[in-house]
Amino acid sequence: MKTVNRLFTALLNLVLLFSTVTLFAQQDMPERPQYIAVTTMHWNMDYEGFDMDAWKAVEKEYLDKVTMKNEYIMGTSTHLHMFTADNTEIKYVQAFASWNDIDKATERNEELEKEAWPNEEERKAFMKKRMAYYANEHSDEIYATMGRAKLMDAKPDKDLITFVRVSHFAFPEDGSNEEFKKLGEGYFDELINKNEYIKAYYPHAHAWGADRTEFVEAFIVESLADLDKMFDRFQELSKEAWPDEEARKERGKKVSKYFTGVHGDYIYQSVHELSK
Repeated sequence: MKTVNRLFTALLNLVLLFSTVTLFAQQDMPERPQYIAVTTMHWNMDYEGFDMDAWKAVEKEYLDKVTMKNEYIMGTSTHLHMFTADNTEIKYVQAFASWNDIDKATERNEELEKEAWPNEEERKAFMKKRMAYYANEHSDEIYATMGRAKLMDAKPDKDLITFVRVSHFAFPEDGSNEEFKKLGEGYFDELINKNEYIKAYYPHAHAWGADRTEFVEAFIVESLADLDKMFDRFQELSKEAWPDEEARKERGKKVSKYFTGVHGDYIYQSVHELSK
């Protein structure tokens, strides 16, 4: 597949600055989450008789009885390895309206679990059954949502492809918020919104975790074929928006100084039944 290694320069120049670093204030965009928590779990590779449908049924039961009723969790999604370095990883993504809601959601989960399984022994048995699918290790990252996201029109009724690009800010001494914002103007409207293959686009910046330089973009498309088409469409839209080649190159140089040039690409498949 030609997706992963090609067009890095084009994406760096055309995509990474679609959004400004300014976060949405909750009062300005109450329907948008402020923070995204990403938990990376791993399959228990020693689990005997593993069945994907049985796993989905267990997680769906927890989703219906707990997560869907937790008013502090704005949304959730589950993503499985497709093209990443670790075939055992499962990404659980949760969206929150505020930092305080992250703690409140944990407390509320405990209350809802007791309501769903009031018998302690039955509750422990279900949790043991659920956690048997996973290895003990996991990791957590919290990201701050950024402006100019392209939201999903409706809750997905089928599994989709999530392409994630993790780039790193360079913090140049000769940079400025004004220049950064100016460079980002027009990109979102011209490239993201006009790219019909992008069903949703979510940019995030580091808030809590291992690397404060991280800039994470999630592109949601319907298929791997559409992922390739998305990149092709970027080239077309770029030439339409900025027809002068020299001007495009000059803009690309200005953009590039805000990033280290190091990035990682990851492709996941969502599990549409396990989303809120």
